[in-house]
Amino acid sequence: MKKLINLAQTFRDSEKGAAMIEYSILIGLIAAAVIATIAAIAVWITSRWGALQTALGA
Repeated sequence: MKKLINLAQTFRDSEKGAAMIEYSILIGLIAAAVIATIAAIAVWITSRWGALQTALGA
C-alpha cells in the first residue's frame, strides 16, 4: 500500500502527470464538441427527411 501511495505522490508532483491531465481534459472537451456536433447534424437530417417525406406525400 505504501508503494502505491509513493507512486501516486510521485505522479502528482511530476510535470508529466500535469501535462497528461491537461491533455486528457482537452481530449474530453474535443470529444464533447464532436458528439454535440454529430447530435445537431442528426437532428437537422431528421427534420429534413421528415420535410421530404411530407413533400412527397408518403
